[in-house]
Amino acid sequence: MTENLDARRPDAPTLAGQYQPGEVEQRRYEQWVAAGHFRASAQSDKPPFTIVIPPPNVTGSLHMGHALDHTVQDALVRRKRMQGYEALWLPGMDHAGIATQNVVERQLAGQGLSRHDLGREKFIERVWQWKAESGGTILGQMRRLGDAVDWDRERFTMDAGLSQAVQTMFKKLYDDGLIYRANRIINWCPRCLTALSDIEVEHTDDDGELISIRYSDEVVVATTRAETMLGDTAVAVHPDDERYRHLVGTEVAVPLTGRRIPIVADEHVDPSFGTGMVKVTPAHDPNDFEIGQRHDLPSLTIMDERGVITAPGPFEGLDRYEARPAIVAALREQGLIVAEKRPYVHAVGHCSRCKTTVEPRLSLQWFVRTGPLARAAGDAVRDGRVKIEPAELAKRYFAWVDNMHDWCISRQLWWGHRIPVWYGPGGEIVCVGPDEQPPTGEGWHQDEDVLDTWFSSGLWPFSTLGWPERTPDLAKFYPTSVLVTGYDILFFWVARMMMFGLYAMNGVQPFDVVALHGMVRDEHGKKMSKSFGNVVDPLDWIDRFGADATRFTLARGANPGQDVPVSEDWCQGSRNFCNKLWNATRFALMNGAHTDGPLPAAERLSTVDRWILSRLAHVAAEVDEQFEAYEFAKVCDLLYHFAWDDVCDWYVELSKPVLAEGGPAADVTRRVLGHVLDQLLRLLHPVIPFVTDELWIALTGGETVLTAAWPVADRTLVDDAAEAEVGTVQRVVTEIRRFRSDQGLRPTQRVAARLDGLTDAGIDGHERLIRSLVRLDEGGDDFQASATLAMPGGVSVALDTRGSIDVAAERARLTKDRAAAEKEVAQARAKLDNPAFVGKAPEPVVAKIRGRLATAEADLVRIDAALEALPS
Repeated sequence: MTENLDARRPDAPTLAGQYQPGEVEQRRYEQWVAAGHFRASAQSDKPPFTIVIPPPNVTGSLHMGHALDHTVQDALVRRKRMQGYEALWLPGMDHAGIATQNVVERQLAGQGLSRHDLGREKFIERVWQWKAESGGTILGQMRRLGDAVDWDRERFTMDAGLSQAVQTMFKKLYDDGLIYRANRIINWCPRCLTALSDIEVEHTDDDGELISIRYSDEVVVATTRAETMLGDTAVAVHPDDERYRHLVGTEVAVPLTGRRIPIVADEHVDPSFGTGMVKVTPAHDPNDFEIGQRHDLPSLTIMDERGVITAPGPFEGLDRYEARPAIVAALREQGLIVAEKRPYVHAVGHCSRCKTTVEPRLSLQWFVRTGPLARAAGDAVRDGRVKIEPAELAKRYFAWVDNMHDWCISRQLWWGHRIPVWYGPGGEIVCVGPDEQPPTGEGWHQDEDVLDTWFSSGLWPFSTLGWPERTPDLAKFYPTSVLVTGYDILFFWVARMMMFGLYAMNGVQPFDVVALHGMVRDEHGKKMSKSFGNVVDPLDWIDRFGADATRFTLARGANPGQDVPVSEDWCQGSRNFCNKLWNATRFALMNGAHTDGPLPAAERLSTVDRWILSRLAHVAAEVDEQFEAYEFAKVCDLLYHFAWDDVCDWYVELSKPVLAEGGPAADVTRRVLGHVLDQLLRLLHPVIPFVTDELWIALTGGETVLTAAWPVADRTLVDDAAEAEVGTVQRVVTEIRRFRSDQGLRPTQRVAARLDGLTDAGIDGHERLIRSLVRLDEGGDDFQASATLAMPGGVSVALDTRGSIDVAAERARLTKDRAAAEKEVAQARAKLDNPAFVGKAPEPVVAKIRGRLATAEADLVRIDAALEALPS
């Protein structure tokens, strides 16, 4: 690295020889927080920009999904703050009802206790104690990632303000007839002992069995859950099925029990499935429940909350999975089994928390009547109040909100917002608001259940800003600007916030844009899973490569709505990128680059200076365009190539001879280099905040790049002529470098050469630069061209490589390379000439083979040219 000590500014700091993230990140973050740079003010006259963080569970730790989500949000907030917005990024955590209660119950079990031993009040005290001691680990991890959140506004879904908001919303919905209590089929977890909403159930294709059972000579039904036969109250057929029309209205006996049940006609039945007959168990199947409602059938509950059979008889007391084979065996013994199919793959619902198979169960629960709320949520996207990015995912959103079932919101837990309903001794029901006193007296008691965690999370965009009070924060920062989240919780959370926000805020949407990203996967596109052994801990990457490298790796793969592949090699590459920036800035400081005063006048700028300023203008404009489209991968790619290729590999290298020579031209280059790095570090700051702040402060002497103005593309600096001229220089240099490499010349080895045609190509003023970059000396009297390169634009380079290379060894090397290229061409052509391969292989695979063929053919041309250029 060249160091011009005479040009170095006296006050310029000295950067270490290599960037060490561990020595920078914590120090920088603590300085940002102490200086209040993340705080937002409702009294500011700046335009607002608001993001509320998707609240991580209080039980959680930072995983790759969080790291991606937070990197994207942080980039948006930091950029908007630099653009002059009053940017609020509001942090907080979710109380995570089921998960948190499970954690504390496991702790109690280790002491030989259960929550019932403590009682409700003492158990809840124990949960709060756990939260104070162990909860919120993720908040410290967010700091390590660099989250620029307003810590003064940190919220928790069980804090006093949000609890008031939850009670207010429940009361409002109840009074408006949008909350009701009823016996309905719900998803029940026999392990967690609570109801689950539809979106808390994960469906997988599992191996099971399909058993066909004879109820009579004419009635045969098939089921995957033979144990539910004990609760059958009808057999149903389709009303238009001629095979069974004569049976409608008659009765048949339930096998093993002898109970008589009717045969009914219902349009839900698919005549083409199985025998066209279905058993109806209203208390244990959602579709059967609807049939039962239409035909006024009784509902027989034959299992308790733990999945144990309660129906009187020989199977009473058996677990559902014990009862199933016992019932099939009994049916087989009586000759009532018509067919058995194993394995029979079918969709089975599992609790998203503990993975236990969910049991449909008739239960008295609280529900939100979602019809009008879901319609409003759909309309807000259709009429443009809310924009979903990428737009193609709006179809998935509509598919959900347009077909939403009523939402079961009661949970049989102790940790959570207790349902604010009291029951009286005479059957009275009173819903109590936050400013109301609950009824007292003998016989009055509160509902034992708590609300679904997603109920409080659905209020997050406005409850965290002070609702139901009309606070200055609510007036300033609502609606929020962008919701950034993964497409996998589009239904879990986004739809609920839309419903509640529009309802509570009189039709004003909770956010203007929903920016959806995909899931983080490994480099091969596989989902990260402990069973696959491919889970990556982002904290491990932060420890090894730094937070900036981790963030850049994630952001560089973040295309809207698409999954994000990552690998350790890519993170190492991002670390190398940070080092490249460090070294470039260190070189600039060592050679007197600065940001003092305006840029030199245009007439004082060299062509190379005008070229880099033109490229900067283009890149700044493109970065803005891609940021606004949430194309984070494209933002990173643009800045990576501008920084690495244009600035470091070309401008810095082209500047070295000028800086070494000194004088007025060097002074101009120092100012231009300082400006370019200043603007580049600002553009990169939202994605890699730590290294850019450290370098920007060293370069400019400013307080922090975090509050520096965001670069605005200066179109007056666009210079097509300079870009074309330097582009020609780049092509000439690149071709010479390729020739040198093909000839086996060492990078530092100097070669005599004559350059012709530079004037006609318009680059005659750059001959010294070209010779400096590619180690070419002037040819002397004994010059003898052993190779001549013809360049685009009429440039010709004659080189004297005599004595510079071992011709025999180089010919052998190239011949070996040519054989490898020929083999690659033959293999690729064989595959592409095979119709079976082209017709059956996935298009990306075929495209990859075509790319390999094109590369190999180009290698053959290049190698043949190199062989021909060798001296004879």
